[in-house]
Amino acid sequence: ASRLFKPVERLFDAGLDTPEITLSKDEAFQFLKEDAWTLHACGYSVIVPSWWTKKGRLKAKVKIKASKRKRDDLKFDNPKGYLGYDSLVGFDYSYAIGEHQVSDKEWQMLLEAKSDLVFFRGQWIEIDPKEMQRMQKLIESSEIDKKEGSIKDLLEMAAKEDEFDIDVDAALEKMMDQLVNKDAITMLESPTDLQATLRPYQVRGLSWLAYLESIGMNPCLADDMGLGKTMQIISLLLARKAETPALLVAPTSVIGNWDREISKFAPELKTYIYHGANRKADMFHKAIENTHIVITSFGLLRRDKNVFQSQHWSRIIVDEAQNIKSPTAAQTKALCSLEGQSRIALTGTPVENRLMDLWSIFNFLNPGYLGNKTAFRKEFELPVQKDNDEYRTQMLKKMVEPFILRRVKTDKNIIKDLPDKIEQKVYCQLTKEQASIYQAIVDETEERLRTATGIEKNAIFVSSLLKLKQACNHPAQVLQDGSAFTPERSVKLQRLLDMTKEIMLNGESVLIFSQFTEVCQELEKIMRQQHGYMTYYLHGGTSRPKREKMITEFQNPESPPAVFILSLKAGGVGITLTKANHVIHFDRWWNPAVENQATDRAYRIGQEKTVFAHKYITAGTIEESIDQMLEDKQRVSDMIVGSDESWLGTLDTRSFMDLIKLKNQMVTEDEYA
Repeated sequence: ASRLFKPVERLFDAGLDTPEITLSKDEAFQFLKEDAWTLHACGYSVIVPSWWTKKGRLKAKVKIKASKRKRDDLKFDNPKGYLGYDSLVGFDYSYAIGEHQVSDKEWQMLLEAKSDLVFFRGQWIEIDPKEMQRMQKLIESSEIDKKEGSIKDLLEMAAKEDEFDIDVDAALEKMMDQLVNKDAITMLESPTDLQATLRPYQVRGLSWLAYLESIGMNPCLADDMGLGKTMQIISLLLARKAETPALLVAPTSVIGNWDREISKFAPELKTYIYHGANRKADMFHKAIENTHIVITSFGLLRRDKNVFQSQHWSRIIVDEAQNIKSPTAAQTKALCSLEGQSRIALTGTPVENRLMDLWSIFNFLNPGYLGNKTAFRKEFELPVQKDNDEYRTQMLKKMVEPFILRRVKTDKNIIKDLPDKIEQKVYCQLTKEQASIYQAIVDETEERLRTATGIEKNAIFVSSLLKLKQACNHPAQVLQDGSAFTPERSVKLQRLLDMTKEIMLNGESVLIFSQFTEVCQELEKIMRQQHGYMTYYLHGGTSRPKREKMITEFQNPESPPAVFILSLKAGGVGITLTKANHVIHFDRWWNPAVENQATDRAYRIGQEKTVFAHKYITAGTIEESIDQMLEDKQRVSDMIVGSDESWLGTLDTRSFMDLIKLKNQMVTEDEYA
């Protein structure tokens, strides 16, 4: 013990008849902070004072009394924006140590103490002068601002419970309870004009959306794909009608779906689609007279932003809001520049790749709430994703929770009539030809990396990974030599054909996804010409009328079983293909959220069969290595509601080569026939 904590030697100097040591204040502080834990770790029993334990420790805080300010009745068309009503909440700040309120004089005396361990009101406490000075500046700046703020400020401080001790009046307590406990919100009646029956969870969603709008806050409806976000928005438009039209911005692929759903379930709502033949900027304002909702695409919003900026909207609704995950993108900036009474984001993946996606969505909804981009990265993104900081994770969760409503299909409390989804990984081997090509790419990569540095190194990483993924699919794809795209050259292709045959014989339909359009083209040709299956092929160049015609024909109960082949980016969002109950991912996209979205084309409301998602993996290759990374990235997303290819920049040459090298035992001994 004396070797670990030198003052113990004094026991021998004083004689064992006096088994105690008197410590100076500095020695005691050092013992409590470090030496006690060292001794404990080495097996010694150590008892510390109760005031030093986590439960008993007193911490300097800012004590806040918050009260609801009187204001005029809230009107929906008030021009104030997101998180507005700046005089909604009154704040009365004071200093506190634990639960004890302290005067300005006492606070100053503590700041001027020479030690971080001080005796205060009959008890020893640890203080952090820098943190106390920061709190003092907060109070002083608040006095300049007349001690008034918004609900935004209150929520932000409530999330930082280690810094603030908040006492709210009855009105605010009720509001805070409803924001945190969504079940406490008063339920609305389903709109009488709605030509459908809302499910109970959809009624709760409608009520939550309406409540947040009523207090000037902007929500993110993040329900799982297939739970009916469209229906909840249509219900909101009917339940809380406005004098000016709403704007809905969505991917081109789902504009037709929105139009059909509104016409079917809310025929009294007048819709204007600013797209195709209706795209007439010079007649825009006349065209939207007496209109309830204007629908356009992200691309047209970006190109014709001046048209949309010239109108004040009742609501600005963004469907598939992960499309604004990049705060610097032109379409994100265009959206943020629009004026509207309220803003609503719809997405099944508020965190698609990294936490900055969440910041970008919130910057649209409630600008400034999560700080600026740099501060958010420093305070939340890096601590959560890089360091797995539990405190920062919980703080961020508390801050965003009031604004996000997230329900998942697998929760039987939400929806009881949806069948199961079974995911399985289908492992395939390489043919000898594929293995030879794969190894050649690995060898070439290693040679190029010997002299590469910086940006050049990352470029080699990316290009090599692309070639390796192509090699795992089929030799013809990576060689680009016009050779035949035949099954015997790829185990993965043969496995796909075998599985598709079995599905079709069972009278079922299947969706096949690939990120490569050239693969989709070859698969469609093989399925249709060589096997005679009914096929559909959706890609980025498919026109909207043709896309909608294909979906209608495929979904028709009278149509025969079919194979629907989709390029991942074109068919991964916004369409319903519940005729299929099998989904095959021919090659893996390095983003679990994107893959899940694609699977959810089949696994959504209206599906009556168990859905099987088959994810193809070429064993012993980069695909198997990436599969583990996909699972790790999904855990990061689930913590809050990973990173994208930026993880490449963290690899050195040796790590990258270990990632891509081929395990020879995974190569077939004979050509697959």
